[in-house]
Amino acid sequence: MKTLIIALGLAVLAACGGNDDMKIVAGQKTTIEIDPVFDGGEVLKGEKIKAKFNMKNTGDYPLVVAEIKGSCTCTVVDKPDGPIAPGDTYVVEAVVDTERTGAGSISKNVSIVANTEPSKTQVAVKALVLENK
Repeated sequence: MKTLIIALGLAVLAACGGNDDMKIVAGQKTTIEIDPVFDGGEVLKGEKIKAKFNMKNTGDYPLVVAEIKGSCTCTVVDKPDGPIAPGDTYVVEAVVDTERTGAGSISKNVSIVANTEPSKTQVAVKALVLENK
């Protein structure tokens, strides 16, 4: 937990550099709304699922994302370059390579660590992976 707090503090300090429009102070918490699940439908094994999650800063302070990562190496996720202003949105894009997953029903989690309460939010990419015949 101490490492998480330090990481968030460093992210806040890094985000402060060169951005005079948004005043960021360590310890400020905000809130987000985000689509909890992306349904990729049915895909053939080997296809890539390109998931998008709409994330909106619904709080009063800038949203600082310290980390976004997939639950396995088959899932690659992007991260915002800087803070997200109150009221603004960001589209989190996750790509799941089904060549690296099993066939059948899959659910791949994406964890978002930010200055929210709780500090970790999870969303999921779900799909039915069909064997390529």
